[in-house]
Amino acid sequence: MGILTTLLRSVTWWNGQTLNTQIYTWRKGRRVGDDAEGNVYYENRDGKRRWVIYNGEAEASRVSADWHGWLHHTFDVPPTKAPLAHKAWEKPHQENLTGTPLAYAPAGSLRQAQPADRRDYEAWQPE
Repeated sequence: MGILTTLLRSVTWWNGQTLNTQIYTWRKGRRVGDDAEGNVYYENRDGKRRWVIYNGEAEASRVSADWHGWLHHTFDVPPTKAPLAHKAWEKPHQENLTGTPLAYAPAGSLRQAQPADRRDYEAWQPE
């Protein structure tokens, strides 16, 4: 690990785990599993605290519903041991795309490559 990476970890929390989190995880954490995004989930030895170490940017929307339920003590058993049954109509998990070029832009939005030609609007002109 380079000096710059160590410095970034000591002063920022969004570039992965901080140094304190890494020490706490090493001393008191027990690895429970990981997900398709590469995030790793831990709990302390008595099971009262649960946390995630993100693979990359710390973005909460990258946690799937299965793991979210486990993190918030909705489920006692992690998805690695008892996966949730998914319905045929459910879409796969997708992170929040707000603020990115892939965010939804409705028809007529200025962010569309070719905004819709509006014939139902006539600009006001002063007389």
